[in-house]
Order: sequence, then C-alpha cells, then structure tokens
Amino acid sequence: MSPESESTDCQAPRVCSVADALDVVGERWSLLVVRELGFDVHRFKDIRINTGAPRETLVLRLRKLEDAGVIERRRYSDRPPRDEYLLTDAGRALLPVLRALREWGERHATPVRAMTTGPVESPGA
Repeated sequence: MSPESESTDCQAPRVCSVADALDVVGERWSLLVVRELGFDVHRFKDIRINTGAPRETLVLRLRKLEDAGVIERRRYSDRPPRDEYLLTDAGRALLPVLRALREWGERHATPVRAMTTGPVESPGA
C-alpha cells in the first residue's frame, strides 16, 4: 500500500481499495466459496457441504459474487434446472490471496486455536 495514493483527510473515511475488495469478498462464506471453486468444486451441494455454509447464506453469497464478477453461473442440467459455478478471471486472481491467507493461518491462527481448544501433545510424547 502506498501512503501517497491514500487520502489522509481526518474528516472523511480513507479511500481504500482494500476496503473496496472487502466489500466484495471480505466475509467468511465468500472466501470459502472461492476456495472451493479453486479446488474445482463447482456444484451448489458440494460447495455447501465443503464450506458448512447455511443454504440461504450460500445462495446470497453466490449471487453477490456473481454480481461482482468474481464467479459465473453455468447451467449443466435443464431437467431439473441445475447450475454450476466457475471462477472468472477476477475470481482466479484471488487464488494467490487465499494461498497467502492459508499460509498465514497455518503459521499464526491454527496454533492459537490448538492452544485454546485443549492440550497439545509435544512431538516427543
């Protein structure tokens, strides 16, 4: 981030592309949908199972991601009507971001969770 490109007016919120990106994908279920599509999981039922998202929430997130141009919907069955979801170029551009987030989580978040959920055995135990 370049401080020169960001507004520092203390009377108004800072104009920020990070905030703009978070408006599109800065929510748990949205990022998990992108993760699943990156793993070539394209059908609603499978995305729902793998993310654990509530049905209604997943429907809303898929619509939002489609409206934002992150994913596209493609009909794979007319009878009954069934769609699958694919990453657009914009969606594929998020995959390195998710990879970096996963690596950060493995380094910084996962050990914290392990310590707070119960005892962890030492490697020599």
